[in-house]
Amino acid sequence: MTTHTAPGRDLTDRRVLILLVVTVGVLSLLLVLPYLSYVLAAVVLAYVLAPLQRRLEPRFGRTVAAAVGLVVATVAILFPVGVLVSVAIDQAITLAAAIGTGDLDVESLESQLAAHGLEIDLQTLYGTFQEPIGVGARGLAADALGIVGGFPGFLIGVTVLLFVLYSLLRDGDRLVAWSTSVLPLRDDLQDELVTRIDRLMWASIVASVLVAAVQSLLTTIGLAIVGIPGLAFFGILTFVLALLPLIGAFVVWAPIAIYLVVVGQPLAGAFLFAYGAVVVSLADNFLRPITVGRSVDLSAAVVVVGIFGGVAFFGVMGLFFGPMILGAFKTTFELYARERDEPHPQVPVGLVGIRPGAMESSQTPAGDTREENRS
Repeated sequence: MTTHTAPGRDLTDRRVLILLVVTVGVLSLLLVLPYLSYVLAAVVLAYVLAPLQRRLEPRFGRTVAAAVGLVVATVAILFPVGVLVSVAIDQAITLAAAIGTGDLDVESLESQLAAHGLEIDLQTLYGTFQEPIGVGARGLAADALGIVGGFPGFLIGVTVLLFVLYSLLRDGDRLVAWSTSVLPLRDDLQDELVTRIDRLMWASIVASVLVAAVQSLLTTIGLAIVGIPGLAFFGILTFVLALLPLIGAFVVWAPIAIYLVVVGQPLAGAFLFAYGAVVVSLADNFLRPITVGRSVDLSAAVVVVGIFGGVAFFGVMGLFFGPMILGAFKTTFELYARERDEPHPQVPVGLVGIRPGAMESSQTPAGDTREENRS
């Protein structure tokens, strides 16, 4: 006995399923939001370590390869970055506190500027900004103490990061396959979308971060040579600024070089300026075309808006995901516009819902039908 479902019933079932999907999706997002930064960090690390996973998996299997990737991420990436950020925060607090309490010798610096023919009232400027900087220093110290006080939450976040990273390394390809299977798009559109998203991730995560890291390292080496303190702070500052187009490491090493000349160290200042102009800048000009060669071209406006908007919404991980999300929107909209403008064969209204091949069977000649009946 064949059971026929009324069209209205099918429509009701579909609406209920859509409502359930939206409800469960919103609840799932609310569960993830407290640890969203850690989940995004796991996605970044999984993408970076995916080549290692693919290389080890045929020899050792999924589980062992994912475990090796987890150890590499912890020892070679997470631990060094954690130590560096901790030192940089300490140096930033010390520097801001010195400015806020008036420990800087502004009079000496002003007299040295005057000796070079530059009449600048630094004491007035310093008095104007001293109190806001002091407030900022105290706020930064309070935030740092808050991080220490919230250590249990931080520990839970790191645990979430490690578990998500392990799962993505071991079953990431299955997750991608499942995502493409439930996505209601043609195979060619899915392939193109996945390829372009991969290029966006390469541009936002690997290429930009690699160039910024090299510039940060080279700038830190130059600052160490001329004896500038607070290397961890300036290194991280250079890394963040190097991610921004049209800004880069120049904003760090150039003012410091000028400062060295003003305070009576012209050789150190000239060396740092030449070092930054030749070594740091040429490294950027050399590496960026190589690393971004396989990626998409993101405009400066998209990158800047993506970085600042991403940081405001996602925190630190917004440095990477902000530009990628805007680039993904641009890519998806381009695919939609192309599909909208391409001509598609029109299906007659009366034939909507008829299976392919049903027309052929319905158009069987009468003579053939009689032959089948006789047989």
